[in-house]
Order: sequence, then structure tokens, then C-alpha cells
Amino acid sequence: MVDVPDSRWIDSRLAAARPRAVAALLRYFRDLDLAEEAFQEACLRALSKWRENGPPRDAAAWLIMVGRNVTLDHVRRQSRLTELPEEGLVSAEEDVEDDLATRLDDSHYRDDILRLMFTCCHPDLPATQQVALALRVVSGLSVAQIARTFLVNERAMEQRIVRAKARIAQTGIAFEAPGPVERAERLAAVSTMIYLVFNEGYSDSSPDSERASLCDEGIRLARLLLRLFPSEPEMMGLLALMLLSHSRQRARFDHAGSLILLEKQDRSLWDQNLITEALAMIDKAMLHRRPGRYQIQAAIAALHAQARRAEDTDWVGIDQLYAALERLDSSPVVTLNRAVAVSKVRGAHEALKLVEPLAEPLSGYFYFHGLRGALLQQLGRKREAREALNRAIGLAATAAEAAHIREHLDQLEAGTGTGARAEN
Repeated sequence: MVDVPDSRWIDSRLAAARPRAVAALLRYFRDLDLAEEAFQEACLRALSKWRENGPPRDAAAWLIMVGRNVTLDHVRRQSRLTELPEEGLVSAEEDVEDDLATRLDDSHYRDDILRLMFTCCHPDLPATQQVALALRVVSGLSVAQIARTFLVNERAMEQRIVRAKARIAQTGIAFEAPGPVERAERLAAVSTMIYLVFNEGYSDSSPDSERASLCDEGIRLARLLLRLFPSEPEMMGLLALMLLSHSRQRARFDHAGSLILLEKQDRSLWDQNLITEALAMIDKAMLHRRPGRYQIQAAIAALHAQARRAEDTDWVGIDQLYAALERLDSSPVVTLNRAVAVSKVRGAHEALKLVEPLAEPLSGYFYFHGLRGALLQQLGRKREAREALNRAIGLAATAAEAAHIREHLDQLEAGTGTGARAEN
């Protein structure tokens, strides 16, 4: 009897297979919209076939072959079609893994993914379009998810993605692996895309959800990129940063899905294998003596990971690292994060001095209003704290975020104070 997967299993497999499948279909068809349409058609067939026949052992290979075959008649009328496997080697409906799937994986998987990432981050596209397009095409984030990440409205983000696709089609950007110089030039945009994929999954309160699986997707893409750039310290820093963050995933939420701040987490739940790997990678990156923003962020995360208890945290060192990050890569979000460390070292009043000037650029940012409310609460400025916390609830992207702010509001009404919101 065939074990029929439930819809959540199917959805998670489709999400995990998307980068490999879309990249392979783009190599076949040389048309981004057509590749996405082929993938969507394959997903529709998977929803019915997998429930009926059970899942294939290689979901991505199945989707590639089905998407390729159902779109093939249309593509053959266009001159951009590249050479494909012989018809006898593939079937649109059967479990197509074995020899052909093995050759697909060994010969093209790594290169396909990298070609797709570097195509989306082509320098002919404006920087604001590169990462948004990559998030949409490579990892399949919704327009709403991407808009939330960039702090813009959905309509503006949708237009940005449409313009990027149109530019690729109009200018004939080649779906080819760039040379060493071009790869280096695009590395920053590709790295940003990978980190945003990871962060989208990191915000989910259920470690086993489809959205949370984007953490694994971001780490997997970073490993692929590091194999392409094995001596690039910033890639080591990016991977180390994600590993350290991911090591805390099981401790970040309680059984009800409520957020647990870093200082209150059960550190025995942190994954020591991920921490050990990350710390070794940071040491290796530092040998290159070329510090970058991901290396510094990884060093900050490492100080948290090395503290056996919350009270052992080296907040002075974290403050110094954030100051270095501000000099290297100044942004309102970096300053906001530094304010947490400043509150621990020099108090809420000094931290608020850093936070207040960020009101305009971070007016739509949940964490700005949450931290500002917590600092005002510590200082006894209840009315202002209540306003800030209510604003944060209105901007909360998840139920866990909203619940955390409501806890602050309850404490405010009860007359008890809490510390500034630390990272989690």
C-alpha cells in the first residue's frame, strides 16, 4: 500500500525543490517566465500525482522532468532551446530518478543554482531589483514576504520584480556562469539574497514549518557559494553567522509559539555542533585579515554563543563590534542593534540617544518601535512607551512578535519593568 503524503509534506518538498528545479528549467528554456510557468505546472501535477501514487524519491528531478516535458511543445517553436536528453530517457509521469536524475544532480545541480543566482544579480539590473528578483525566483518567497523584508508596500515590490524580469528579457541577459571578475562583482548581492532567505525562515515560530525550512535553504545556498569561493572570508562569515543563529532555533520559542528572548533561552537546547563549526569558520576567516560586515556580525553572534549564561555575555565586546560595523557598513538597523548592547553597558538613557534619530528611516520597522518602547518603559516614560509598543503591535509580522509586545504592555500596566529587547 502506498503511503500518501499530507499537503504539508508536499508543500515543504515543493518549496525545497524550487531552486534546483527552476534553475534546471531555465537552463533548458533560457526564458525566466517560461521556467517559472513550467515549475508551477509541474507543482500542480505533483499535488495530484503524489497524493495518488506516493512521493518520488527525488522530488526535484521529478519536477524538472515533468515541467520540462509539459512545456516542451511550446519551447520547440523557439530558437533558444538547448539540447535536451533523448525522449526515451524521460517520462512525464513516472518516478524519474535513477540514472538520469543522478546525472542531473552530478553534472548540473550546483552550476544551475549558481547560474540562476548570478543571473538574478546581474549588474545590468538595478541593485534594488537584483535581490528582490532572486528572492522571488530562487527561493519562491511571496511578494508580500519580500516587501516586508524591504520595508515597502506589496504593489511597489511587485512592480520592482516585474521590471526586473522585463529587463532580463529585453536586454537578453545570458543565463551563463560569469567569469571570475564578474562573479566577484556580484558576490555582495548574491550574499544579501541568501541572508534574506535565511532570515525569512528564522522569523517563523515553528522550527518544522515550511517557512522555517528557508533557514536550511539559506545555509545550503551559502555552502554552495563557499565551494565556489573557498578562500573568500566574507562567505565564511556569512555561513558562520547563519549557523550560529540557526543553532538557537529550538530555544527561541516556547510550546505556545511565544518568543523567548536570548537572555532567557535554555542554552542546553542550542546546537553545539553548529556552534563548533561556525567558530572554526570564523577563526579561518580572520586569518585573511580582511574584515567585512558578515564576519563582524558572526563575531557578535559568537560572543553570545560562547557565554554559558546570559549574565556572562561580553556586552562591552559586542558594543565595540557593533561600533566597528557602523564604521564599515553604517545603516539604521545596525545602529538599532548596537543600542541593545549600549543599554546593557551604559543604560537605557544612552541607548535611547542612539534610537531616537532613527525614527524617520525606521518608522515602519517593528523592532524599532519595540526596542524604543522597552527603553522608554525602563525610564518610566509610560505614556510614550505605550504609544511605541502599540505601534509595534500594528507592525508585527507574526503572532509571536505581537504576543511579545503585548507582554511588555501588560507589564507596563502592572507597573513592572523589563530590559531592552535583545536579539533572539
